[in-house]
Amino acid sequence: MFQNFLTVAQQVVILFILIAIGFIAERVRLLTEPAVEVLTGLVLYLSVPAVIINSFQRSFDRSMLAGLGLAMLAALVIHAVLIALVSLIFRGTSSSDSRVQQFAVVFSNAGYMSLPLQRAILGADGVFFGAAYIAVFNLVTWSYGIWRMSGDTKAISAKRLLFNPGLIGIAGGLAVFLLSITLPPVISEPINYLAGLNTPLPMFIIGFYLSRTDLRAALRDRRSYGVAALRLLVMPALVIGGMLLCGIGGPLLIAFSIAVSAPTAAATTMFAARFGGDARLTELSVNLVSLTTLLAALTMPLMVMLAQSF
Repeated sequence: MFQNFLTVAQQVVILFILIAIGFIAERVRLLTEPAVEVLTGLVLYLSVPAVIINSFQRSFDRSMLAGLGLAMLAALVIHAVLIALVSLIFRGTSSSDSRVQQFAVVFSNAGYMSLPLQRAILGADGVFFGAAYIAVFNLVTWSYGIWRMSGDTKAISAKRLLFNPGLIGIAGGLAVFLLSITLPPVISEPINYLAGLNTPLPMFIIGFYLSRTDLRAALRDRRSYGVAALRLLVMPALVIGGMLLCGIGGPLLIAFSIAVSAPTAAATTMFAARFGGDARLTELSVNLVSLTTLLAALTMPLMVMLAQSF
């Protein structure tokens, strides 16, 4: 069991070294706001779909197709349960702060932090199942997430729901998988190179925003520690326990344990800035993302080791 902890911890440390590089790059002016916006677009619209398509580049297998269907169903149930739990935990609180905190508990950094770790620990199978989680994550983020943050259903867009990068990647990947298409090297190699960017670039982006955060203020914000405990410990433990009770184990359990134990989604800040309507909420979201990202260096290995022990 301790060896499992060391394996996961080593992979998390590697990611945090990349985050540190992004942190330093901002301090020495190698990374700027316009550059990070471009990098974010590259990761979101090119690298993430490439990673997903790459993981689906395999011969058709009925058992893997069944596993993918189970993964998507499990991801839907997990998000529904998390939403129900935060609604109960924050019942009676209708403040704008509460909306940000609920968003921060439900949505993990399943794309930026999880995919690189799933790939490192489980290989293509990890990304295969992780892609299912991301597809559901995108659907729930652009529906419930927008409503939760804005408090207005009019902000929800069908176009955003259907044409987000996660779903586009899943659609392309499924076509490759179901038809057992072997992409020629002239196409597969560029996809491999784009997929390879999904490990360093997102970590640089996280490091950039951490560098611009008042970390002392984030560490002093007592409200954020309760949210961090829910996001990093309580919810992952409940999800892992629930999956085990349902008889779900193996790579799917490990892949999802990585996804649900990741820190608060970077989308929390983007959604707070765009839909929250208050600069103070953006600051709160940055504090939550920063604090959970720092604490995840300790909690993610523990949660994944817990899942691996079964």
